Amino acid sequence: MTALVEVLPYIRRHRARFLAGAACIAVEATVSALAPLVVKFAVDALRSRATWGTITAYAGALLAVALVAAFFHYLQRMLVYDAARSVEAGLRHDLYARLVRQPPAWFDAFPTGDVLSRFTNDLRVVQMALGPGARHALGTLATLVLAVAFMLWIDPLLTLMALLPLPAVSLVVKLMGQRIHRRSEEAQAALANVTTAVQENLAGLRVVRAHGREEAERIRFRGHSETYVSANLRLIRIQAFLSPALTLLLGLSFLILLWLGGRRVATGAITLGDFVAFTMYLGMVSWPMIAFGWIANLFQRAAAAMGRLNRVLLAEAAIDDQAADPAARITRGTIAFRDVMFRYGPDRPPVLDRFTIEIPAGTTLGITGPTGGGKTTIARLIARLYEPDTGRIEIDGRPIAEYPLAVLRAAIGFAPQEPFLFSETLAANLAFGQDGEPSANGGRGQLEIEDAAAIAGLADDVAEFPAGYDTMIGERGITLSGGQKQRAALARALLVEPKILILDDAFSSVDTETEERILERLRAFMADRTTILISHRASTLRAADRIVVLDDGRIVESGSPNDLAAADGFYAALRRRQRLEAEIERA
Repeated sequence: MTALVEVLPYIRRHRARFLAGAACIAVEATVSALAPLVVKFAVDALRSRATWGTITAYAGALLAVALVAAFFHYLQRMLVYDAARSVEAGLRHDLYARLVRQPPAWFDAFPTGDVLSRFTNDLRVVQMALGPGARHALGTLATLVLAVAFMLWIDPLLTLMALLPLPAVSLVVKLMGQRIHRRSEEAQAALANVTTAVQENLAGLRVVRAHGREEAERIRFRGHSETYVSANLRLIRIQAFLSPALTLLLGLSFLILLWLGGRRVATGAITLGDFVAFTMYLGMVSWPMIAFGWIANLFQRAAAAMGRLNRVLLAEAAIDDQAADPAARITRGTIAFRDVMFRYGPDRPPVLDRFTIEIPAGTTLGITGPTGGGKTTIARLIARLYEPDTGRIEIDGRPIAEYPLAVLRAAIGFAPQEPFLFSETLAANLAFGQDGEPSANGGRGQLEIEDAAAIAGLADDVAEFPAGYDTMIGERGITLSGGQKQRAALARALLVEPKILILDDAFSSVDTETEERILERLRAFMADRTTILISHRASTLRAADRIVVLDDGRIVESGSPNDLAAADGFYAALRRRQRLEAEIERA
């Protein structure tokens, strides 16, 4: 239950509605507790030959009690449920805000389906505890206190005897509650696996079909689904035992009442009206005892859910800009790596090994080398998506940690090999790094969008789209080809007008002729910007002022394209091989 402590600040923000709801619950419970008293006086009046007018008065009193209780019942539901939904919205907002601040390494331990499960199922469970759970907890507690108070007023001895089974009820709730908490955690973890399986298969549907793995994935999903069902069945078995056990214990209370209360009516210790009212109050006590089991179950599940949410809400961002200078700005784009060591995990080999290089502002650096040599890692480190283990990275002579993250990343235009596009219009995707809403019919930034698309070699393709730049491109840009996606990502990077432009194998899905035209258009744009060209193509690297070859995180070759072409190294071999391949294709 300690996990629920973290939700208290959210409750305090809406305490006025929670307190007003609690007041309405207290009023409803008090008014409802008057109904058995009205019945008591009515029964006693009937035994003494009451008049029709007396009966009508008691009936009217019961109606008034019911109407007032119903009115406050409506108010308390509105207030408490509204406050609980507001808490849920606040949790969801902070959960998302915390997630987007985490570096990529953090997500290695959290599959997408698991994160989605926390956003949906876990938040819903917490909301249920704060809404229906809190309302019933307060209502049943108030009802229990008032009912027992009136029972003591009617007959203390009968109250003591009738409530003897109550300690056993509390014991059962405590023991079962611990088991319910454990089973709830297992069920919610199993649901996260189901969600992950669905998300991965929908995202990779074409890969699944291309490899004929539909049946295998269906069997794998069935395994996750059956595990989830089994976890819920174990939870249900405990829940199924709890309610009958409470009902049995409370049935003993009515047995004691019938035996002892009947004798006290016969001896004249209490009236028949007292007995009827006492029976009604004991019924009012029975519901809270049963409800407490349900409430305990609900809060145990909420504690398990909140524990999972806390793993996100309490996770400190591994990369932040607390030490940054708010006034720091990137004006030139000079980049320096100084003895940088980096690995993706404590048990992983180093990706960069004492890596040192200086990239003057306005120059273009080409990076190539074998797969896994650390090329993409350099781009990630410049944007502070990861932190180096040792060493220092500087931009314009200052450590990059001194720049606010928003300032640093706004100065970098990044076009990856596998771009991510949103299920929006093409214009919205191209202008993603800018503020404001783009429009294909003029307005903010549209001329810039068309210019960037022209430089990236995308304008001719867009001219053939029915809606032009307002074309919806589908989830992850599914309606575009691989080359069109890469050129869209390039145009998006150009629109930021960055001081530093990073092209990470950004032409791998584009033919060499198109690539040459794009690079020719890029020359003017790159003239006053620091550019990093990461590629396995010699044709791409020709546009660089300097090329370095990375192998096992170290620079093994460095020089101008002509110098490296003349040397007998990796770049020269790459250039010869690709020239031969081009000649074979032409032949």
